Amino acid sequence: MYLTPEEQSILDGAQGSVLQKVMRSVVAYGEAFDADCLVPISGMPHMVTSFGANTMKAYFEILEEIIAAGLKTREPFTVDPRPMEFDALNPGLIKRLSFNLIFGKQADYEAQLRKLGLKDERAFTCACYLPEVGNTPQRGQLLAWSESSAVAFANSVLGARSNRNSAGIDLMCDVLGKAPRFGLLTDEGRSASWHVEVRTTKRPNPHLLGSAIGLKVVEAVPYITGLDTFLGHGLNPASEAFLMDMGASAASNGAVGLFHVENVTPEAIDAGHDLLGPDYKTYIIDDSEMQRVLASYPNIWKNPKAKPLRVFIGCPHLSRQQLEEWLARFEDALKLAGQEKTAVPVYLFTTPDLAVIFRSNEVLSNRMRQHGIHITTICPLMYMNNPLCAVEPIVTSSNKLRSYTGARFFLEEDILRIAITGQVL
Repeated sequence: MYLTPEEQSILDGAQGSVLQKVMRSVVAYGEAFDADCLVPISGMPHMVTSFGANTMKAYFEILEEIIAAGLKTREPFTVDPRPMEFDALNPGLIKRLSFNLIFGKQADYEAQLRKLGLKDERAFTCACYLPEVGNTPQRGQLLAWSESSAVAFANSVLGARSNRNSAGIDLMCDVLGKAPRFGLLTDEGRSASWHVEVRTTKRPNPHLLGSAIGLKVVEAVPYITGLDTFLGHGLNPASEAFLMDMGASAASNGAVGLFHVENVTPEAIDAGHDLLGPDYKTYIIDDSEMQRVLASYPNIWKNPKAKPLRVFIGCPHLSRQQLEEWLARFEDALKLAGQEKTAVPVYLFTTPDLAVIFRSNEVLSNRMRQHGIHITTICPLMYMNNPLCAVEPIVTSSNKLRSYTGARFFLEEDILRIAITGQVL
């Protein structure tokens, strides 16, 4: 891998042994993927590791060594959601104690993040690109992000460029201000090897569609046609929310870091079918294929017929439009059922910035509380990573959450019915 004289001097230790270790790590990472050089990062960082788990001792020691050397990221950064928020989602005394044990280093870790360049105390979200958060990359900016759903959104919807990096490597690249040039940072790495034809008779569920795509193409880049029939041309808040959920599912059921949607996403608007590489494969998604994928999801609850304990919505974190839409849906469903409160408590996961906006509206907050609807800023995956919570019968509209936990996935209309009636079937 070619290094500039300045980069070589860092690798040789001219700027200290710690920065030398950082450079060695980034170079070794790049060489493993046949990178040809390092390129300057021009966008704000976002990091995937947000939790202070006691088992991550070696990682914390690396961070402490970087801090002690007086190093930090070149730009302020955002980071994935915190693992727990007891005021919004109280799991009970025993589970609360277990959370404190599992994430016992959380306060110390957050102190490290501040020293390394954390943007602010609200910078904990997997959807850092939402306008309320303030870490929205511009088209063409080079990044070293690691959060899978954020990487997919930044690459596909915003037209920025980032590989799906690992935790730790993201920080080291951001300390250097450089990332290895390979994969999705290159023009050739952004060409599509799959043509995905959407032939459904109605707008598909984005989580289920993303799941189908990820399971089929795995880590490849898909060029998707037919979806513009339902999303329209270009981008707007509704289509961006759809693609956010679709991309998160494709990244979790596969390893999709970039997708192109004909007439919708920026690179597809510019280049069209020219984005398809030679010898591409074709995958047709129609109503029967969507149903097949949905039917393949297992029920792994300890008691398969258990009554749901909680409804989780928002993995990745919900946008403002999505929050407003879900609240309107629940209010309409409650009114139709002649109920004041849901039979199962509902938790809407969103960014800290949006949570402040919705919680500060006293009338809205009181109404949500009366309806049994709660807003929280944590990561639902972290909640269910607690072994005591992992066995809870939780239903969700998020395929990403379903993929990584024991939560059961349901389509939006079924989520509403379950929340109102308290019954799965």
